[in-house]
Parts: sequence; structure tokens; C-alpha cells
Amino acid sequence: MFKKSLAAIALAVLAIFAVPAAANAAGYVPVGNITVSGAVTPGSVVTVSFTDGSFTPGEDVSFTLTGENAVGATLATFKSVVNSQSLVKTASDTGAVSLDVKLPTDATGTYTVTATGLTSGTVGTASLTVGSADAGTGSSDSAAGGLASTGYNTPMLAIWGAAGALLLGVALVVVLGVVRRQRATA
Repeated sequence: MFKKSLAAIALAVLAIFAVPAAANAAGYVPVGNITVSGAVTPGSVVTVSFTDGSFTPGEDVSFTLTGENAVGATLATFKSVVNSQSLVKTASDTGAVSLDVKLPTDATGTYTVTATGLTSGTVGTASLTVGSADAGTGSSDSAAGGLASTGYNTPMLAIWGAAGALLLGVALVVVLGVVRRQRATA
């Protein structure tokens, strides 16, 4: 009787401490509060704006630009010769802030603008995917007009059914092992 009670208490304590606690991560700016305006093409100026309430009013916000060929990019009126550039600006009285990014003339790939509130720790990220400066009007041979379907479309019922069958098989093996041991000792 004592062993069963001790085992039940041990399981209860284990269940309490095994449940993961919620992470206390930094706050993030909602995607709806971030806007990118301007053509994202080589040599163009793009404005990344964070709307009211994105950051604490009046706090300093650190902007970092990373990406291919970021050497030639200009943040506002600040030019640097490194692949990752940073600039600190102050948020308005409403918590809004914006950044003008002048992309280099040989810009390719994706650039990431990360804004971090230096007081609140709030983080906002915007991706700028550079299109061709001389992009034309192409045509698509896709009948549906969307992306190609990849992978295997298995119904969820089949996946859960297979997982359940696997668990039942494991349980059967465990029960048969226990019964065999009990018969051997009896």
C-alpha cells in the first residue's frame, strides 16, 4: 500500500514539474504594424515604418540592416562599408518610427531590417526581397496560377490512425512482457 501511495505522489510531483513554463520572450511588433513602401529594386529608396504603439513613446530604437551586398546600402543619411549596418533613431510620442533604406545599385536577394527598442526590448522585423530593376511582364504556364504542390497529401485521419495503431502495438508488447514475467514467477 505504501509503495502505491509513494508512486502516486511521485507521479503527481513529476506531472507538476514536467509541464513547461511559459517563456518570457521579448515583445514583438505585430506584423500589421509594419509597412514597407516604395519599390524594392536595386538603387531605390524603401521606407520601413512601424505604426503608433509599436515601441515605447520616445525610446531609442536600434535599426539593423543585413543582407547580400549590404555594403552599398544607406540607412537614412548614414552610409557604411560593412555587411550589417546599424542606426539608432528615437520613436515619436506615439511610439511610431520609420527608416529610409537606399538599396545599393547592385542589390540582390533579401534584406532584413530589424528594429529593437532599447528600453522595452520590443523587436520588429521587415524583409525586403529585391526584384529586378528592369522587371518585365512575364507569362505563366501554370494552369492554377499558384505554386506547385509538393509532398504527399495524406489525410490527418490516416496519420492519427497509424500513430494510434503503433501505440496499441507498443502497449501490447509491454502487456505481454508483464504477463510472461508474472507467469514465470508464479
